[in-house]
Amino acid sequence: MREARLGVDVGGTFTDLVALGKEGGVLTAKVPSTPRDQSEGVMASIRAAGIAPEDVAAFAHGMTVATNALLERRGARTALVTTEGFRDVLEIARQNRPALYDLTRDRPPALVPRELRFTVRERMGPDGEVEPLDEGSLKKVVAALRQAEVEAVAVCLLFAFLYPEHERRVGEALREALPEVHVSLSSEVLPEFREYERFSTTAADAYLAPRLAAYLGNLGRKVEAADVPAPLVMQSSGGVREIEAAARGAANFVLSGPAGGVVGAAYVCGASGYGDVLTFDMGGTSTDVAPIVGGEVVTTTEAEVAGVPIKLPTVDVHTVSAGGGSVAWADAGGALRVGPHSAGAEPGPAAYGKGGEEPTVTDANLFLGYLRDGAKLGGEVVLDRGLSEKALASVGARLGMDPLEVALGVVEVANTEMVGALRVISVERGLDPREFALVAFGGAGGLHACALAEELGVGTVLVPRTSGVLSALGLAISDVRRDYVRPFLSLLEDVEAGELERAFESLEARAAKDLDGPEFGRRADLRYARQSFELIVDADLPGALAERFHAAHERRYGYRMESEPVELVNLRLTATVPVEKPDLYEPEPEGDAGAGRREANFGGGWTDVPVFDRGRMGRSSEVEGPAVVEFAEATCVVRPGWRGAVDGVGTLVLRRSDV
Repeated sequence: MREARLGVDVGGTFTDLVALGKEGGVLTAKVPSTPRDQSEGVMASIRAAGIAPEDVAAFAHGMTVATNALLERRGARTALVTTEGFRDVLEIARQNRPALYDLTRDRPPALVPRELRFTVRERMGPDGEVEPLDEGSLKKVVAALRQAEVEAVAVCLLFAFLYPEHERRVGEALREALPEVHVSLSSEVLPEFREYERFSTTAADAYLAPRLAAYLGNLGRKVEAADVPAPLVMQSSGGVREIEAAARGAANFVLSGPAGGVVGAAYVCGASGYGDVLTFDMGGTSTDVAPIVGGEVVTTTEAEVAGVPIKLPTVDVHTVSAGGGSVAWADAGGALRVGPHSAGAEPGPAAYGKGGEEPTVTDANLFLGYLRDGAKLGGEVVLDRGLSEKALASVGARLGMDPLEVALGVVEVANTEMVGALRVISVERGLDPREFALVAFGGAGGLHACALAEELGVGTVLVPRTSGVLSALGLAISDVRRDYVRPFLSLLEDVEAGELERAFESLEARAAKDLDGPEFGRRADLRYARQSFELIVDADLPGALAERFHAAHERRYGYRMESEPVELVNLRLTATVPVEKPDLYEPEPEGDAGAGRREANFGGGWTDVPVFDRGRMGRSSEVEGPAVVEFAEATCVVRPGWRGAVDGVGTLVLRRSDV
């Protein structure tokens, strides 16, 4: 009988699995990722968990295929078709620099090179058709695209978000003449104004679609052969969609992996009674951070991945290249640097003994005693402290430092990078981190959480029982979700409540055709008149829109302008079909949780610290720093001055004694 819900998250170093039983049981597995074919790691995780295929009721999947394709610029050969005279919108962009005062840095090249950008003669304006679509110019573009042998085409015509007729005709012609070529229409991908962001998002959708479709097709065949249900794929917005929809709408899945972790964190922290949380997900390749406010995952439409704006709803995640596998090195000026290069899964940190010779953050944590020498990771990798020391010494020789100094420096540099990321999603969003708890997860999150909290002034750290695989847990409990948007440019004072209601009902009717019995969430994009950008607020009460916008503006920017007219820009609808979620429960302790003692270094001094086995800890089990708590798939370092206990849902709640 099919009862288990699977969540499988593919990371840069490990692939994690969580299986939820109908009675609330939780089964986990962790295996090394397989970069050449991520689907191999997915299937290996299912085998490692020992789950019978006939027991699987649903399978949700988070992956980094789209993210990596953007980062590495390994997407499809893509062309752009646009209105005559607007061939270079992608290149012109916003005419800003990636780093204002660094004249040596340039913006990443556009996803579509100039020789693959084509134009048709037509023109739509804000009031409708200005110039009809010239069929002769369309035929020339079709012929040029056939000769260019492209794999995908992005079609972005002016004002197509309001009047998509010309764009649909171009898409129809392309799909008829070039049936093997993927075609993305901006009126389908992102029906919003601002041509650069619309062009960029649609180009990304076309660029990623063939790569993502090939991966998901491969995974789908393997899953079908194993008699496991077809996967639901995590979107950047924090909900899952069917595999067929994922293959068609690639731009919606750029932040598929990180979104699962934020969803899982919101659920687990809510069960522990914490609604305002900063998430800290440190894996092998990178660290992802995000805010949770009032128990709700915060989303944005201002994401940028690898220099490419993606103006679709995404979890408000900020990513930095500081993970367990981030490589430490000496720059030309003799300074110690960490990342952005990562050792990844192959060959991995030096301690893995798989051929890696460069020291990483994991090597530093192992040398400092935070990780156990000889520990087994992912069922295959055994840590070797001697190899870490050798790698640290190699960098130390170039810097005039001994291995201990290098290890302490590596951790400090990585912590600085991660503190900066946490400030981006808190202070720069108008949120005071001192009013939030910090939830640590990912394989390396618990190693650094207390140190980051001290730097930010955070008084509470949460480490869930499933912290090492929390992203996979988030996938397993994610609701089916679709997002809809409709342009609605008008001064708020000129909009009648009935008009707004009818617009939302129109969106809800579309959603009801796509999903079976969805629940709806209404939101709106608002700004002060003459402002350039908007804030998104809840729109369940139309009469409260203005006040909610004033409050959101004051929280984000520190002031409000109630005398200024408020402008409505877009209406947004979130449609979700909830899935059953397990009740989290922590049993009583299983005898003595002590797992020995070992030397660990804090601030340059070695200390003999107790080590606890999280598997034998239970409800109300206490720990006082300095100490190390070893979870099934992760490790938590409890620094001096911290103490805490396991709560009723299995989260280790740590608090600073001086707060």
